[in-house]
Amino acid sequence: MSRAVNDDALDVLFRKARTHRKWRAGAVTPQMLMAAYDLARWGPTTNNTTPARFVFVVSNEAKERLKRHLNKGNVEQTMSAPATAIIAYDTHFYEMMDKLSPNPGAKESWSQKNPAEIEEAAFRGGTLQGAYFMLAARAVGLDCGPMSGFNNAGVDQEFFAGTAIKSNFLCNLGYGDETSLRPRAGRLEFDEACRIL
Repeated sequence: MSRAVNDDALDVLFRKARTHRKWRAGAVTPQMLMAAYDLARWGPTTNNTTPARFVFVVSNEAKERLKRHLNKGNVEQTMSAPATAIIAYDTHFYEMMDKLSPNPGAKESWSQKNPAEIEEAAFRGGTLQGAYFMLAARAVGLDCGPMSGFNNAGVDQEFFAGTAIKSNFLCNLGYGDETSLRPRAGRLEFDEACRIL
């Protein structure tokens, strides 16, 4: 599989995509969230560990539960978004390795690693999957507003109590209000960020 996508797709995913903080009316349906996840789940992670876990906050009740853990500056943009993804990672991801790996010893091998190694693998893989999810959300027609600026421990207690799942970052989802965008910030040029050796 060595074909490039067309310029329209590149614009949607990268060049014209923006981080949104204000939203137009329009529902984010369960089908859209499922379609975005269905694309994102194919992205690579270490040994196919796929440690990301997603909670989609859509209902008013769930939004109120999230609201109390947001930094003040993030309340309005999150409460007005049609949906917010809590992008998290499971430090017991190895429990699913029998399904995810053709190696019959993968589950046992991962479960015997020290907690720091497991945390690092879960956080790295979960972060990758969060980025894949944002690209997938854009691909199915949604705008994204990724952010930190919340109390991770509070969100973990609120949404993941009694589990080995930890929140990483949030991503508001919906239809961005283009009229509220600020001028686009700069990016580093190739020679400023990259070397070819």
